[in-house]
Amino acid sequence: MISWRSKRVSRYHHNHIIFTRRYNSTTAVTVPPSTITKQITEPESLLHLVRTLCVQRQLDKALTLFYAQERFHNSDLFIYSQTYTTLLHACALKKSFSEGQALHHHFLSLNLKPSLFITNHLINFYSKCGQLDYAQYVFDEMPERNLISWTALISGYYQHNQPDKCFKLFSCMLCHHLPNDFTFASVLGSCDRHRGQQVHGLALKTSFDEHVYVGNSLITMYCKNDADDHTGDGWLVFKNLPVRNLISWNSMIRGFQLCNQGDRSLQLFSEMHRTGVGLDRVTLLGVTASISCSGYIGENGGLLGLEKCCQLHCLVTKMGFLWEVEVVTALVKAYSELRAGIDDCYKLFSEINGNQDIVSWTGIITIVADRDPKQALLLFCQLRRECLDLDSYTYSIVIKACAGFASARHCSAIHSLVLKCGFDGDLVLSNALIHAYARSGSITLSEQVFDSMDTRDWISWNSMLKAYAIHGQGREALKLFASMNIKPDPATIVAVLTACSHAGLVDQGTEIFETMFEKYEISPQNDHFACMVDILGRAGRIHEAEAFINRMPVKPDPVVWSALLGACRKHGEMKIAETASMQLIELEPKNSLGYIIMSNIYSSNGSFKDAALIRNEMKGFKVRKEPGLSWIEVGNEVHEFAAGGQFHPLKDAVYAELEGLIRNLKKIGYVPEISFALQDMEEEHKQEQLYYHSEKLALVFALMNGGSSCYRGPIIRIMKNIRICVDCHNFMKLASDLVQREIVVRDSNRFHHFRNGVCSCNDYW
Repeated sequence: MISWRSKRVSRYHHNHIIFTRRYNSTTAVTVPPSTITKQITEPESLLHLVRTLCVQRQLDKALTLFYAQERFHNSDLFIYSQTYTTLLHACALKKSFSEGQALHHHFLSLNLKPSLFITNHLINFYSKCGQLDYAQYVFDEMPERNLISWTALISGYYQHNQPDKCFKLFSCMLCHHLPNDFTFASVLGSCDRHRGQQVHGLALKTSFDEHVYVGNSLITMYCKNDADDHTGDGWLVFKNLPVRNLISWNSMIRGFQLCNQGDRSLQLFSEMHRTGVGLDRVTLLGVTASISCSGYIGENGGLLGLEKCCQLHCLVTKMGFLWEVEVVTALVKAYSELRAGIDDCYKLFSEINGNQDIVSWTGIITIVADRDPKQALLLFCQLRRECLDLDSYTYSIVIKACAGFASARHCSAIHSLVLKCGFDGDLVLSNALIHAYARSGSITLSEQVFDSMDTRDWISWNSMLKAYAIHGQGREALKLFASMNIKPDPATIVAVLTACSHAGLVDQGTEIFETMFEKYEISPQNDHFACMVDILGRAGRIHEAEAFINRMPVKPDPVVWSALLGACRKHGEMKIAETASMQLIELEPKNSLGYIIMSNIYSSNGSFKDAALIRNEMKGFKVRKEPGLSWIEVGNEVHEFAAGGQFHPLKDAVYAELEGLIRNLKKIGYVPEISFALQDMEEEHKQEQLYYHSEKLALVFALMNGGSSCYRGPIIRIMKNIRICVDCHNFMKLASDLVQREIVVRDSNRFHHFRNGVCSCNDYW
């Protein structure tokens, strides 16, 4: 009579053969001619050689040797099992799925009954390769299981981010086995706070909470889920651990960093260093990231942060970690976030010359892209010469840098490389191209990229809506918004409201705002309120905008008050401007915007004494005004102009050309807007002050370098870091008509396309 266990074993073996035939794409194992001349006379010799080859990471040779010695496969089952599991383990480490599955097929072809030892290795192999359906099948068909069987599959679900299955399997296991420290660690890695607390309770009952391996996992679990609790429970676990190892300290340092408590992280690192625990690469990565999140802001804070970063840099050098690419990359990032110079960051990056990988290259390009787009492109060209495999993330950073240029030609060049490398269907890159083309002045190319996309996400739609907004094409934005085939998110509403604001679509913007919760279940936040204040304020409905702010259910932030203050400047409303300015300065005392706009309003109303008081107050609080700068690309070189043009080498020639242009413009109606001059001076001096604004100098320089004739040439593209003033706006309109060329000015808010004496904004900005 066959026992129940015998029946189950037979069914297990039969099902494994069916399983392999169904799923195994390798129907036969082809063994190349053996190149091994040494005669293997016994199974132990085969096992020894296979183990040696696997340790040397020569899996292919080990497999060739194993298949070539078939005469031993049935001679000693114990030795064979050892050899077989050695190869399975090597396949798991290399994630060599096809080779491991072929081994499984070979084993079944011998009609051998798999032992518990072999089956556990099979579960581990399939789990490590991410083939969790196969691993679960093998597990389900096992006639008997031990703790290792359960733990191997639990670990697989944890390592491949399937927390629900991981926790469910752990719960089922408790009916059969008590977990060990490795099982606890695996399940804790996949737990949220609620589940983690349950597992922690079980660890306390079984006294596993004192095991350092479990304690480290508890620290990580709590810190990962305790952003609002400020790592309180994680810190308690750390303090109560009877024994701590290096991983314990690293976990706690990383935990503080994740919860933006960089100061505590640095204090713990200092204690760790004093007690002689030692450190490794993970320690340095956690501490370096902590310096960036330690609240070192402002001039003095930045200096303190740089000092700590320099101290860590010295320690890295002293302990020989300067050749660790990851550590140096993290240091470069920290220096950058603390506003160290680009040259200093690049010098550190260069110290690992010859060892840079694609991550370190992408890191330095990311840092430079925000501050110097031209240098970022030069670094990208240098990277291409290194013959590294460029990924889509690297291209996305370079495309982002292209958004910092006034023309789209650089973006087009990178776009061609993207197509050439086969990334044309990449969603992230397409979204980046939409943004970059729009920011570099070509809304048409943004539309082409958007229309060519097979799939679109929220970022795709939002990027295109923002593109229409900054180019003042509000009605096109509304059409696109109406055609969306996915539910809008809060950023979508901000983009549409911004487009309505720039185009003067007050009624449409108001309707979208008032129905956003009813239609899309999106509750208005400060960004949405700021857009509505801007919509009402630009339209001259200043008192409505003020009343709207007073009815807001949330406290207005600086963006809301900036929108109201800007509207007051546009329409000359001094009383409400004083309130808005006071509120803005109170919220952001180091931001020059509140002071400058209020000073301008006083000046335009002739209250020069009040304007002087505001500027003296700025000096007293050491608030610095951002200088007005303009950039224009001529040939392959970008030229920068400041107001007055004092530092440009061709200043005298530009001044002479500008005077001639002004004379011609006055003949067709140009009258300087001296009411916007910021000081109490003679009218003639006020006019001179307006003449030398940076965008006017950039325009003249472009005309000077336009060939034999400056008329009817290509588009002139100027980029400006602050809002264009009314006088320069009028100047550009008339100049576009005089020279018969399109002039595109990108200021801090939007694009202005000047053609034939008319601006695309219709004087509504």
